[in-house]
Amino acid sequence: MTTFDFGDGPVAAHPHSNGGGWVADTATVAATAYIGPDARVCGNAEVYGDARVFDKAWVFDNARVFDNAEVYGNAWVFGDARVCDKARVCGKARVCGKARVCGKARVCGNAWVYGDAEVYGDARVFDYAVVCGKALVYDNAEVCDKALVYDKARVCGNAWVCGNAEVYGDALVCGNALVCGKALVKGREMTNEQRQQRITRDRIE
Repeated sequence: MTTFDFGDGPVAAHPHSNGGGWVADTATVAATAYIGPDARVCGNAEVYGDARVFDKAWVFDNARVFDNAEVYGNAWVFGDARVCDKARVCGKARVCGKARVCGKARVCGNAWVYGDAEVYGDARVFDYAVVCGKALVYDNAEVCDKALVYDKARVCGNAWVCGNAEVYGDALVCGNALVCGKALVKGREMTNEQRQQRITRDRIE
């Protein structure tokens, strides 16, 4: 029996036929998927379709990566997360919990997407941004810097959330809105009434 140590001691594993990366025998990887030589797939994870996991990326626990999705760099996809369609997770990004990243979305840098959050369309989450809870980021929206989007908040359209801003509750940030600095957007506040509106209110502790 061939074994490999994924970090918790040797387990039954094999190098994937397409790429040579190590895959635990408990995981499922289709022959059509690519697992690069330094990538790892373990636990009960599944990688299928034409998905690609390469560089030093990891897919583990019960995560699924499929369709034409790519996970690379030092990114991790784990928990019950799903990455699909033509989505990309890269850099040192983490996608976990029951999060979904799909469409042509990008999660990169040191960003985290977790909980029941979803990032889709052509949306981007990067730098040290966090999207969690049941938040949705979609269309061409971007969340970056150290911004937080959580609870049931939605960021969509061409909106940007950046700086140390927080969007939460049932808030909707859309259109061409820009939320930056230390702004807080809570509840159902609509920030797209004027194009390029800037919210820079200091956060009240």
